[in-house]
Amino acid sequence: MTTLTKNRDIVGDIRRKAAALKKRIVLPEGDEKRTLKAAAILKVNGLCVPVLVGNADSVKKNAVANGVDLAGIEVVDPSTDAKTQEYVSQYYELRKHKGISEDDAKKSVLDPMVFAVMMLHNDRVDGFLSGADHATADTVRPALHIIKPAPGVRTISSFFIMIFPKPELGDDGVLIMGDCAINIDPVPVKLAAIGISSARMAKVLCGIEPRIAFLSFSTNGSTEHELVNAVKEAVRVAKEKAPDLAIDGEMQADAALVPEIGQKKFPGSKVAGRANVLVFPDLQSGNIGYKLVQRLTGAEALGPIMQGFAKPVNDLSRGASVDDIVNMACVTALQSDPSLR
Repeated sequence: MTTLTKNRDIVGDIRRKAAALKKRIVLPEGDEKRTLKAAAILKVNGLCVPVLVGNADSVKKNAVANGVDLAGIEVVDPSTDAKTQEYVSQYYELRKHKGISEDDAKKSVLDPMVFAVMMLHNDRVDGFLSGADHATADTVRPALHIIKPAPGVRTISSFFIMIFPKPELGDDGVLIMGDCAINIDPVPVKLAAIGISSARMAKVLCGIEPRIAFLSFSTNGSTEHELVNAVKEAVRVAKEKAPDLAIDGEMQADAALVPEIGQKKFPGSKVAGRANVLVFPDLQSGNIGYKLVQRLTGAEALGPIMQGFAKPVNDLSRGASVDDIVNMACVTALQSDPSLR
């Protein structure tokens, strides 16, 4: 369910903004029960226009089995759709340099995951969301092959919006964490890009003024190590590329979040003790960190929210609830509006 903080209803705001846009969001896991239920909620509440992809008979059968009314919801079956052959030809042209045959292209396009990305490629929908029943790689791979990164973007990354049940945690109940889903061991330039992108998108989605802490096991030079040096270099690059943002590091998590510790360990920092965007040095620490915070505090984890693609593509945790899918569809809708980027 939507979590309320003292001053803000982040999820409510995202839903209201999405509803005003009326964007078409494709859900390629069309016969998955949580996805079906989420599509019905999106449709009934006017949050976006859900488009389901999958075998039409299977989608309808599972909808009936789960008590879902598909009235007014478009179901696209790749095996019968009028655009399938056109998509096959396009996909072949996009991937023939990798040695695929036209038969290979057809097999790929008949996969709902690939077909849905082709729909986005052709502007038939405004955004793509999957992952309730697929691994992250199954979502990211076709998007990288077809949609590709936005011009000038070197790093596809992700972040979570952590929404706490108590407003005294985080920044009035909100904390941004990245990258917790995509980049395993980012080099400093990529780590800097993750921090900058996460901060800018968080400002758009959450209305916060970002204060970005690049995390490490060292604070302000307290330890000498090559891993610490990599984070220091990321901070240098980030400050150079985004002088308008409040950025600091390297720092330990307690120095980033607890004012008295931040002041003691990193005196003079405008971020230490007040950070609301945490940049983890690698995927191991990021993924472990957000899951620990989620489970130990009861925080709602909205994400992973992906960034850097030329068009909106988002992933879901395979443990996603129906509400998670609804919320991420709304985030995807917002990402499709250039005025909100």
